Amino acid sequence: MNLDRTLATARRVLRQLSHDPRTIALMLVVPCVLLTLLKYVFDTSPQTYNSAGASLLGIFPLITMFLVTSIATLRERTSGTLERLLSMPLGKADLLAGYALAFGAVAVVQAALATGLSVLALGLDVTGSAWLLLVAALADAFLGTALGLFVSAFASSEFQAVQFLPAVLLPQILLCGLFVPRGDMQPVLSGLSNVLPMSYAADATTQIVHHTGVTGDFVRDLIIVACCALLALGLGSATLRRRTT
Repeated sequence: MNLDRTLATARRVLRQLSHDPRTIALMLVVPCVLLTLLKYVFDTSPQTYNSAGASLLGIFPLITMFLVTSIATLRERTSGTLERLLSMPLGKADLLAGYALAFGAVAVVQAALATGLSVLALGLDVTGSAWLLLVAALADAFLGTALGLFVSAFASSEFQAVQFLPAVLLPQILLCGLFVPRGDMQPVLSGLSNVLPMSYAADATTQIVHHTGVTGDFVRDLIIVACCALLALGLGSATLRRRTT
């Protein structure tokens, strides 16, 4: 992987995003709108909002980054851009790392907006540091980016890319402990939730809400989320095709 080529790819992706206000709105505005809606859904139950809001603070950015990156990468292939780029001295790792870097920069802004809104405006009661909550939300958004880059290799149209969202993320949402504590699930489901990255993404934000400092579980969750993201990027580089047939 070449750093100059990776940075050039990232700059190109950011320029493309700057000319697509709808995509920017999806990544930056929609998570904030959903978190605001969640606040008023649980307006009479602040305790429930604190519990669910922390987990969803990581889940909402993960979902939007997954959707945007999977479709954006697919467009590169269907438009022939990817084939032209890879005919140049640009490796698959350069391309995916550039995409990850560009969308990672957007994820920083997204996580900062969502965390600031939740803590400062919506009254999310955080026992720990809001900065740690930001770190957890950023890690979750990066995981969504990596998963989106990976699954885009298996889609041949934007419709198929969207179909991966319920197929890949919905089971994780149901099993991540958002609705029922993971320990209270059936043993098979509990065991399955232990190998799904979103379980640790949701748990990392919950740790900050209930503990004043950095816990061992929080560090473990971040490491697992980061390793899953890097694994997804590696698999994405190995399975990326130049064109869609």
